[in-house]
Amino acid sequence: MLLYFFITCFSFALFLKSLPLKPLPPWATEMRLLSVFFWKDLLLGSYFGSAKNNFLSLLHSNKRMVLLSASNAKTEKAAGEEEVDGLESMLVLDLPELALECILEKLSPAGLCSMAAVCSSLRERCTSDYFWERHMKQKWGRIIGPAAYREWQWHQASRKDLGSYKPGEQKGWSRLVSAVWSAFPWIKLNAESQNNSNENGCKERSCSLPVDSTMAWYLALESGKFWFPAQVYNRENGHVGFMLSCYDADLSYDPRTDTFQARYPPHGRRPVAIETGVHWERLRAPPVDTSPHDLHASDCLHDLSPGHHIEIQWRRNKEFPYGWWYGVVGHLEACDGNEHYCRCHNSETVVLEFHQYAPGSRWRRTTVNRKDHREEGNEADGFYGGVRKLSKDDEISRWKRLWPSEVLE
Repeated sequence: MLLYFFITCFSFALFLKSLPLKPLPPWATEMRLLSVFFWKDLLLGSYFGSAKNNFLSLLHSNKRMVLLSASNAKTEKAAGEEEVDGLESMLVLDLPELALECILEKLSPAGLCSMAAVCSSLRERCTSDYFWERHMKQKWGRIIGPAAYREWQWHQASRKDLGSYKPGEQKGWSRLVSAVWSAFPWIKLNAESQNNSNENGCKERSCSLPVDSTMAWYLALESGKFWFPAQVYNRENGHVGFMLSCYDADLSYDPRTDTFQARYPPHGRRPVAIETGVHWERLRAPPVDTSPHDLHASDCLHDLSPGHHIEIQWRRNKEFPYGWWYGVVGHLEACDGNEHYCRCHNSETVVLEFHQYAPGSRWRRTTVNRKDHREEGNEADGFYGGVRKLSKDDEISRWKRLWPSEVLE
């Protein structure tokens, strides 16, 4: 039997050797490898069957996830590139009028300045008062009043040379660019864009910003080069002699610290007092258009009753300017304060009280005549001037936020 098997195998080997040797096709090689792996799996299956099957299934699932993620990433990248290309090819000026206006309304002052440097068409839009009045009111409306606007008009009238330039002087748009650099140092405008065509085909042309425009006023305020009149609460860093008072001053903005420098008018022979680092919450626009050296015409005296909040002018002597001081209307000495029997509102005398001062202090209480009010006082206690009634809650709450931590003597 063994001899028969040996003869058969030897004959089969001679037959294979006699066949012409040709390279196998690729699929044959793969089948041969597959056969090897098949036999290997079959031999090892009895020992590592369950573990091997779990590993191969996990590997197969991870491979599918990787392939799908790569495919999706390529698809999303291609779609994103198409969208970016589409957005880049769209010109801002091709947008509908309403859409462009909505976009410009959302821009900050720095954004409007940047857009104004793109081309003449956007410059005309971005420098219009329509967009800048909102920014002016939002940031500066609380501390800018009629007196500041008059100061700005006078300031522009005194610089008539802005409209006509000479060789070597900056022209209209260049002046604006300089103002932008001062007000917004983080903006880097390309000066060459003022004279060349941009890549969208907008041709630059000479354009001078009107000196009376809201944008010019806004940039002048932001730059800190324009001094304007306003009022400062608790002047001179809350000096005890000025607690709960509000005095006129000329202000200049410091964009680096977002604070102000205050320059107070001289008090008699005293030099001009200057205070730095004044924060926004200590500032306001003058509530009445009255010079600090003039007596305010009191038109509210007949409406005053106990409990009403007021401000009254006061100055140390007649060489000093007035400041506004916070107080409340009190009861007459003959009145016990009972609201059912109080007749203080019918009296010709109005009692004004200043509760920041301790009872018994000479600054605690004063009276004014309701019918014939004029400046009253003396060199020892100072002079009281006009009275204005506070009707708005925000005015009253602001005074209360400034209330001193200790009672004053």
